[in-house]
Amino acid sequence: MTMNQARICKGCWEQLHVPVPLRGVLSVPFRAFGIRPSRMNPNTCTICELMFTKVMRARKITIDATVMFADLRGYTSLSQSLSPDVMSALLDSFYDECANAIWEHDGLLNKTIGDAVMAIFNFPLKRPDHVRRAVLAAREIQRRCVAKQEEFVAELGLATGEFGVGIGVHTGELSFGEFGRTHRDLTAIGAVVNTASRAQSVAQPGEILVTRAVYDSVASDLAGSRSKRHTLKGFEAPVELYTA
Repeated sequence: MTMNQARICKGCWEQLHVPVPLRGVLSVPFRAFGIRPSRMNPNTCTICELMFTKVMRARKITIDATVMFADLRGYTSLSQSLSPDVMSALLDSFYDECANAIWEHDGLLNKTIGDAVMAIFNFPLKRPDHVRRAVLAAREIQRRCVAKQEEFVAELGLATGEFGVGIGVHTGELSFGEFGRTHRDLTAIGAVVNTASRAQSVAQPGEILVTRAVYDSVASDLAGSRSKRHTLKGFEAPVELYTA
């Protein structure tokens, strides 16, 4: 299932009250000036990637946001036994399912990093329930990837459980903007990003781990959640993580 595609840019309409066409005949003149659907979220445009006038002036801003990392487990070991074409198809499918789940909940697919993806919620589309949206997107990724796993198991004869997805989610203040000099990168940095990444690194295949900040924000959606203290790389003290 693919998401519904907006006719006008959600970001420009919500933040600037300007109806920028993304699709159809009216979008043609805009595309001549390089204004087209963003690769980070096709319901926003390339203007949103510049983060509007405030960020264009500041180069980077501090925002309250939720970060999610999802990693395809077992990809490296499978690459030793499967053909490059099959591995490419597996990775493409993973990226597609993650992207659609993230975009359905108005998140930004900020990066694809090898066999992992990084998403940001609450920018540029502001959502007061961005923490909940990130958790729902994480669950949707797991649901979609389980379905795809069944397809690959049937088609390739792989063993069930041979690969899966581990996800980590954290929320708080972070810096978003263009970083670097010789190579500028539009991304988020800060402790929130690092913590979400580390939480993902200890998640088991099929598991979503969220921080205490996420749990406190959406506790009603995490009934029955189990908590455990994990030793995360780069952290002096164990960090309490909750299943979602």
